[in-house]
Amino acid sequence: MQEFFDAWNWHGWNDYTLTLSVLMIGFEIVAGVALLVGWQMRLFSWLLLLLILFFTFLTSYVLFSGKIKACGCFGDCIPLTPIQTFIKDVALTLLIFFLFRHHKKIRPILSQTRSIAVLAMTVIFCIWIQAHVLRHLPYLDCLPFKAGNNLVEKMQVPKDAIPDSTVMTFTYEKGGKRYSFTQFELPANLDGYTYVDRTEKVVREGFDNEPPIKDFVLFSPIGNDTTVAVLQQPGTYYILFQKDFDEFKGSGTDRWLQPFMNLVARSRASHIPVLIVTGQRDKAEEEYNQKLGLALPIYTCDVTAIKTAARTNPCIFKMEGPTVVHKWGYADFKNVK
Repeated sequence: MQEFFDAWNWHGWNDYTLTLSVLMIGFEIVAGVALLVGWQMRLFSWLLLLLILFFTFLTSYVLFSGKIKACGCFGDCIPLTPIQTFIKDVALTLLIFFLFRHHKKIRPILSQTRSIAVLAMTVIFCIWIQAHVLRHLPYLDCLPFKAGNNLVEKMQVPKDAIPDSTVMTFTYEKGGKRYSFTQFELPANLDGYTYVDRTEKVVREGFDNEPPIKDFVLFSPIGNDTTVAVLQQPGTYYILFQKDFDEFKGSGTDRWLQPFMNLVARSRASHIPVLIVTGQRDKAEEEYNQKLGLALPIYTCDVTAIKTAARTNPCIFKMEGPTVVHKWGYADFKNVK
């Protein structure tokens, strides 16, 4: 949602993206359950039709504008290209329009009371599970930062990748006229031609030709790229990912800050490094090193990359060299051993 708001310059909505996404996910699930039990089909057929038209507009915007790479409709576990997502929404629009036309023929399978009870339990479930994973971590991790992955390897282009096929076109000028040649058509003798420009066009897209992890760069205090040096240090170490400090003084801080400080003390006694990766170095230095006296090394990273790696703010990774051994959301810091 934040990518859409940024693309449309609706920056005032950025503070509400989490709330809106939670409500949207909950509404989708409740609408789907209402359809399955056949409850209030006149109302929900309208809502489903409006919802899929809205989604089709969003996916068409992603596909044709090129301003957003993917809408993330099914998350990271079912990655879809923009064209696949758009075709999916067109197909769903046709199917939901069929349901809309014939909603009077759909009969509820449960009584009114039981249907309402099922929907009430669905709402409770949606709220609970989203609140749970926002404090802990998702039950299923489909990201390249999941436990067991070697992060340095995931930063490399896959060996079986197929690169894009491109054609370069060169523009030259001779006698007041301009001539364009591809790299296969260049004359053997360019005497008298004046070089003007060169363009490159992708004629056939490659496949799987980007590394799974991109833009994950750890900068030292003086701005040096220390990503490989940090991730390839030998033995066990811990990384605390803290995207920002907007909620550092919130009511939940007491539940994870003391366990983290205990981890730092135990790690130092065992000569195990602990480091911080954040998007706000000055704030991290102030809170952890100046006020708490932890004297931890701090590395800066792009906030979007941190949000991809760490699905809670903050989050702890246990590392063994470049390999992720375990991950904990802030509600589980007391379980870090």
